[in-house]
Amino acid sequence: MRLPERIPVGARVVVRITDGVDEYTGRHQYRDYVGHVRAWDGRTLQLTRDAAANGSRPAQDVDISATDIAILKPVPERPAARR
Repeated sequence: MRLPERIPVGARVVVRITDGVDEYTGRHQYRDYVGHVRAWDGRTLQLTRDAAANGSRPAQDVDISATDIAILKPVPERPAARR
C-alpha cells in the first residue's frame, strides 16, 4: 500500500497490519488498530489506540512500523455515549 507523506496529528484512523501466517490454515492473519495519530514520520506511525467500547481494554500507545501496514484509512469519531 502506498502510504501518505503526511497524516495530521489527532486524526482518527484504522490501521490493519500483517500478523503472520496461520500455521494450520496457511492463511495470512491481520490485526486492526483504531485510534488517534500522535506522530507520523513516514517510517513509524505513533498511535493512541482507542479503549475498547465495552471497557475490556484501556487506551494504549502503540508504534507501528510502515512495513507492517497493509491498510490505513480515516474513520469517524465514535458517537457520543447515550445516557
